[in-house]
Amino acid sequence: MDKKVGGASGAADVQQHVDMRVSCRASTVVWYAAFVSISAIGLATRLYQLDVPAHVCWDETHFGKFANWYINRTFFFDVHPPLGKMLIGMSGFLSGYDGSFAFVNPGDEYGATPYLGMRFFCCLMGASVIPLVFLIVWELTLSVGAATLSSTLVICDIASLTISRFILLDPILMSFILLSTYCCLKFVSLRHRAFHATWWFWMTATGVSLACALGVKFVGLFIVLFVGLNTVADLWHLLGDLRNSMTTVIQHLLARVVCLIAVPALVYVSFYAVHFHLLKKSGFNTEGYFSSAFQSQLEGNPLNNASMPEYLAYGALVTIKNYRTGGLYLHSHWSLYPKGVGAQQGQITSYFFKDDNNKWLIKEIDKEPSSGNQSTEAVKLVRNGDLVRLEHWITKRNLHSHKIPAPITKRQYQVTGYGMNGTGDANDYWRVEVVGERPGAPVRSVVSKLRFIHTNAHCALQSHRKQYPKWGFEQLEVTCNPVIHAKNTLWNIEENFFPRLPNISVRVYAPRFWEKLLESHSVMFQGNAGLKPKEHESVQSRPWMWPLNIKGQYFCGKEPRILLLGNPVVWWLNLVVLFVFPAWYLVEQVMEARGWEEAANVKDLKHRRFAALWWLHLAWAFNYVPFWTMTRILYYHHYLPASLFSCMMTGVFLDCILQCLQLYFQKRLPGVSAVFHCSLGLVLAGLANSFRLFMPLSYGVTGPKSTEAGSLMYGRKWLDSWDF
Repeated sequence: MDKKVGGASGAADVQQHVDMRVSCRASTVVWYAAFVSISAIGLATRLYQLDVPAHVCWDETHFGKFANWYINRTFFFDVHPPLGKMLIGMSGFLSGYDGSFAFVNPGDEYGATPYLGMRFFCCLMGASVIPLVFLIVWELTLSVGAATLSSTLVICDIASLTISRFILLDPILMSFILLSTYCCLKFVSLRHRAFHATWWFWMTATGVSLACALGVKFVGLFIVLFVGLNTVADLWHLLGDLRNSMTTVIQHLLARVVCLIAVPALVYVSFYAVHFHLLKKSGFNTEGYFSSAFQSQLEGNPLNNASMPEYLAYGALVTIKNYRTGGLYLHSHWSLYPKGVGAQQGQITSYFFKDDNNKWLIKEIDKEPSSGNQSTEAVKLVRNGDLVRLEHWITKRNLHSHKIPAPITKRQYQVTGYGMNGTGDANDYWRVEVVGERPGAPVRSVVSKLRFIHTNAHCALQSHRKQYPKWGFEQLEVTCNPVIHAKNTLWNIEENFFPRLPNISVRVYAPRFWEKLLESHSVMFQGNAGLKPKEHESVQSRPWMWPLNIKGQYFCGKEPRILLLGNPVVWWLNLVVLFVFPAWYLVEQVMEARGWEEAANVKDLKHRRFAALWWLHLAWAFNYVPFWTMTRILYYHHYLPASLFSCMMTGVFLDCILQCLQLYFQKRLPGVSAVFHCSLGLVLAGLANSFRLFMPLSYGVTGPKSTEAGSLMYGRKWLDSWDF
């Protein structure tokens, strides 16, 4: 691997690289002409007809809503970190959008809504990818040709174009990933100026960029790991260089700990500080994913500024929430389990949102609670070890279980709503266990961790992540688990209404910032893991499909129709290079081992290009291979960060071939330089033509389908799996 980029060079190689950089600066005019032209063309292709279509497309329904909630300061839950959504919300606010458009369904017309500010911001972030590609390849190769080819491949990629033109996180993510890559390369290239101001600047910029990539989506972790690997290799080289004292090596280590670990961590945490500061209002009801203590800080939430009895008493009306992070509410409704699904009694589920169907009355097993606030009967607290009944407030059925298999988790028992007007049988009895407390200790609101253990079946009430089918309204399964101490058998009392006991403020349970940060991440990780394909959802795909460009992803079926699909010329060329380059490298190694003689300038060129190619190949793998391990639902756009590195790899590969041919024939054929430039021009022209063929998929297709004469895409459906 090239020592400049891989972190394993000696002083001679560093000096050689510096000398080469100086000589290359003689072509400053050419460099700037290429860079400015490429950047301008890329920006123009992304901005062209940005207002089309003038309706909501695909995940704009989500990220438009998130912008609304940031503008309106309303708390919400999402599976991604907050930076990208905050930036979209800020762009909407600065462009005059007031956060009032509903973003309900794809295809909804924007009308007079000022949506273009948010699209424009995402478009700028997507367009920034093109100059960053140019700069990255230049840093790796010092070749204007390689940089131009690589950035042209990205310009002509229809998938990169499409994803950049809508209100989405992906263009923001791709921009920060490439910015991290470029800053890392700049920092490494300044190894000979260690501890100078520019060295510190680029290392710190690398750390900040990494924090931003991770702050947009968790898949930004892949570039963090890649930069981390390069940092370890660089430190290993420094340690192995005997000219460096141990003091110097330790100084380098500490500098990287500060700039590449501490600074990114602080920046990343600061995103959440801003996020929590902005989102103070309750309103969308997704705060139910969070703990009762977390919810108590949201303005408008029933727990905010609420007061309730500190202890739980018989006769109290309560809501019961599963204690795990992201836990749901114990819930029931009038519907029964269908025939063939256990006993045809009332359904018991766990539910995301707050409503009256989450309310339960706490009763003793042998008597009804006294009614009215003026009762003279002594208040009796529920204590650790007590036997209780839980009566559903709306249906008047008791929480009930029996040794009948649960509807989905067959090894556990069914939980039902049974009885009428609070009357039932002995299978309604539950023993309360307060975790970590002595026998007889009173149950406390919010903070007590409870188990409800069925006295006859000897099992514990448990909430699952498994969804019932449509007969259960796709709510989550509740069972009685014979493994009593399973992790999801813990519950807490969230709301406690009992006017005969004095109230305390729930704010005493409010979490600190670090507790909120940790809980938010637990909920997000759980939410990501729970993203499973829905019935009849056709837009999902698997990683093996992506490099093959087998299947696109519809952004909107309403005219003008938009399809996210890679430019097949670009993507299939990328795929060929991914396999041909390692084979070529292997052949070169065999030839070198067998004493094959080659001109020094050709050998040096291949050495530098192969180093860059391996570096890019590794970056591609880091951003692609991890998706093979994921069980969550995946989409075509997940491949786009990896495809950028694949485009860079193809550009460097083509440039290497053309440069090698030029060097080989320069003494044999006069005017070979003109042939080289003509070949480069033909490649660029071919890419531009492929862009012309498939650009309607991004800018919008109207009229007949591709199989009908007169269609913009007639004759261009090269694979039957392409749905346009």
